[in-house]
Amino acid sequence: MAIKTRKYSIDGKREMTIDEFKRWLKKFDSDKDGRISRDELADAIRVTSGGWFTKRKSKHIIRSADGNGNGFIDDNEIINLAEFAEKHLNVRILYL
Repeated sequence: MAIKTRKYSIDGKREMTIDEFKRWLKKFDSDKDGRISRDELADAIRVTSGGWFTKRKSKHIIRSADGNGNGFIDDNEIINLAEFAEKHLNVRILYL
């Protein structure tokens, strides 16, 4: 379930809208509670990066994206995660 898009920018980054990013991320919501847990995020990052990120790194990522500190990424915190994806997962998020 790598991040798949048909659009690439000049610098080779995959382009996707924030809505496409949300839909991709929700595929990892295994318990369908509408939030992404630390383990679900670790699975998403592992799949996307080819196993490059460790579980410890995933914990750090969710802490930095989890604005209210409840251990989950919800709809209000997706933007924080999108910023991480732009920096570390070779993705450009388009805010249309």
